Amino acid sequence: MHKKLCTATKYPSLKETFMDILPESNDEYGTKQYWNQRYAQEANGASFDWFKSYSEIADILRNLIPDKHSKILMLGCGNSKLSQDMYDDGYSNIVNTDYSTIVIEKMKERHEELRPEMEWHEMDVRDLKFDDNSFDVAIDKGTMDAMMTVKGDIWVCEMIFVTCSHLMHSALQNTQNPPQQVVDDCTKEVNEVIRTLRKGTGVFIYLTFGQPHFRKRYLTVPGTTLETRELGEAFHYYLYILRT
Repeated sequence: MHKKLCTATKYPSLKETFMDILPESNDEYGTKQYWNQRYAQEANGASFDWFKSYSEIADILRNLIPDKHSKILMLGCGNSKLSQDMYDDGYSNIVNTDYSTIVIEKMKERHEELRPEMEWHEMDVRDLKFDDNSFDVAIDKGTMDAMMTVKGDIWVCEMIFVTCSHLMHSALQNTQNPPQQVVDDCTKEVNEVIRTLRKGTGVFIYLTFGQPHFRKRYLTVPGTTLETRELGEAFHYYLYILRT
């Protein structure tokens, strides 16, 4: 059984420009080819934020990151406004990564004059090219989820409805018995994040729609502590806070 993350039939109010860049199958969300093609088609200045915007979680992030000089790693930044909004809120030491060359070049060009201190690197979250103990904070808002959108036939799935930037998506998400590729990819990301965070003080912040009994398997790591917060009312998001 397969459904797109978003369908014009079910949600006729969605903008045609967004519909044009939807993949044919959900598993394409986990490929570099899809994202390069998508970002190449989008207009300069376009942006898209998965889940909540910075304004909706600003108080939470300010509490978790009280030091505005903290060195922050954005994992799979895409063309989200999160880095921009955090920078304008005083967090100037932000390093953005994405494995799409196209979006990194576009974002670098977009922000290099107004936000010159921000860095932009083409990089895979599963193989970060930073030294150990390099960052105070790492943030993932939807990147790990994209690696979970592999095609399934007999897996146990959950139907998830995700509201982001006024767009409604329906997604079939593999949950109880993920394929080994998903386990390996998510484990690599978490291990790389922990490696690059400062030992004893580092914080990994992960925002997702994935419920704890489906996500904790990737975030339970010896020598770390994990906190889970439920956000939202009608529809719940989950904030996972992993401390080194």
